[in-house]
Amino acid sequence: MSPAPEAAAQPPAPRAPRPPQPPSVPEDTAAPAPRAPRPPQPPDAPEDTAAPAHRAAARTRGTAAVLAAALLLLLAAAVLLHQERRLSGSPTAANRALTDGAATDRVAAEVGAALREVFSYRPEDTGRTRAAAAELLDGRAARQYTALFARVEQEAARQKLTLTTHVVRAGVTRLDGGRARLLVFLDQVAERPGRAPATVPAQLSVTARLEDGRWRITDIAAR
Repeated sequence: MSPAPEAAAQPPAPRAPRPPQPPSVPEDTAAPAPRAPRPPQPPDAPEDTAAPAHRAAARTRGTAAVLAAALLLLLAAAVLLHQERRLSGSPTAANRALTDGAATDRVAAEVGAALREVFSYRPEDTGRTRAAAAELLDGRAARQYTALFARVEQEAARQKLTLTTHVVRAGVTRLDGGRARLLVFLDQVAERPGRAPATVPAQLSVTARLEDGRWRITDIAAR
């Protein structure tokens, strides 16, 4: 009997293919992980060199303001000094009517009394008024009064006229040494027999002079 033929050699069974593997990356050649981008940074601020300049300018302005204020004060003081010197040498500064109340009151009282005397009379006693005028009036006022009073006496006797003078107000406008000027307001009451009294206002500018301790009227002008 012939020997049985050897079993034919069987081809090896195919192996299942291995899934592809990612290529291995050497550790020393691995790419670094990407870094998150940094936010943009503002540029470095330049060194503040303007602040000292501003401070210096402010100091300069402050000094200038102080100097200007001092200059204004000096100018104001100079103006006041000039005004004081000018006023002290002016006629107004010598007017005691503005500063001496006692002397002013005395002038007003004496001149007012004199006017009451020389402008008041009765028909039977005009001589008394004439004598008072000779004592209280002087200069131009005395001359004018003498020239006019002769006619007044005649009319007073003919009409039996009585005249009474009241000083309403006497104001001294100027008092300089022994001379004075006044503005006087009068009410003159005229009375005749059988008639009602009549009041007539008058306004006079009066000049007076101090003589032997007494004020005498030197000029009278109607206003």
